[in-house]
Amino acid sequence: MTTYLLAGGGTAGHVNPLLAVADALRARDPEATVLVLGTKEGLEARLVPLRGYELLIVDKVPFPRRPDVAAARFPIAFSRAIAQVRRHIRERGVDVLVGFGGYASAPAYVAARRARIPYVVHEANAKPGLANILGARGAAASGVAFDGTPLRGAEVVGMPLRPEIVSLDRAGLRAEAAAAFGLDPSKPVLLVFGGSLGARRLNEAFGDAWRDVAEGGWQILHAVGERNDLADPGDPRYRLVPYLDRMDLAFALADAIVCRSGAATVSEISALGIPAVYVPYAVGNGEQALNAASAVRAGAARLIPDAAFTGDRIRAEIVPLLGDPDALEAMRSATAEVGTRTGTENVVALIDRALGR
Repeated sequence: MTTYLLAGGGTAGHVNPLLAVADALRARDPEATVLVLGTKEGLEARLVPLRGYELLIVDKVPFPRRPDVAAARFPIAFSRAIAQVRRHIRERGVDVLVGFGGYASAPAYVAARRARIPYVVHEANAKPGLANILGARGAAASGVAFDGTPLRGAEVVGMPLRPEIVSLDRAGLRAEAAAAFGLDPSKPVLLVFGGSLGARRLNEAFGDAWRDVAEGGWQILHAVGERNDLADPGDPRYRLVPYLDRMDLAFALADAIVCRSGAATVSEISALGIPAVYVPYAVGNGEQALNAASAVRAGAARLIPDAAFTGDRIRAEIVPLLGDPDALEAMRSATAEVGTRTGTENVVALIDRALGR
């Protein structure tokens, strides 16, 4: 019987692919032991137990970014975290470690190396995190979601996706989805969303230009966020909702999408073959723009910078695109180059290889 330890967390971008792989391992071999390593502070502390997995705790030890008191304390704190993971590995008889990035992964990679068990790295973002950059140097195998991700020795395996996305029958669900959102299934739908809190830039631009989209024969399903200042015009062609708690239905209905470009979002849209215009969130070091880059290069998506996304830009670029069936079909066809629904199976194959199977 094999014991797997999956390390990662902090954000949904780390937790969701981890859980997808955990589910696949458990489904393949119900006798196997699948454990998750995370921190008490991260999203994993809530989501992992809800999914029925045991969460083993490691201290959250951020890498120091400047020479201060935290930096002086880092070596001792990091050594303590490594010792915690080594104890988990020893006491639970772990055979292989799989890291998905985040605070839990960095000490886990070091602990696995010292315990002489193989480990696998998966990087979800086009710009890899520091933990995975360091971990990839000694990994038995490494996989990335996006082509061009600079991670040593990595191969493109795609993103482990939620089962409801992998198995989504868009055509079969279209009528149900249209009824759920109060839209006409016979007319094309543009899906617009910016995350659970919405996106002010997208809200303002579509508040200005939605009529131009609608006049082109398109309906709009717009998730505006829980807190927003966008007034609902009451037009049946423009459906505003605060939040999409059934993304599967929204994706089933979407003929084109305008949204941010988080790693999971780009992977899901590409896997489903939906043309997209990405408006990367302008924070950090440009991670979201990098996530969209491979889809844009392949011709499966277009990118408009956040600062340039206005009602005028919608009228100048998105409205003509929506009125060009050949261009949309070319984008749909191009998703085959960048999208995959087999990311989970591909990561499991890396794990099997690390175990010598």
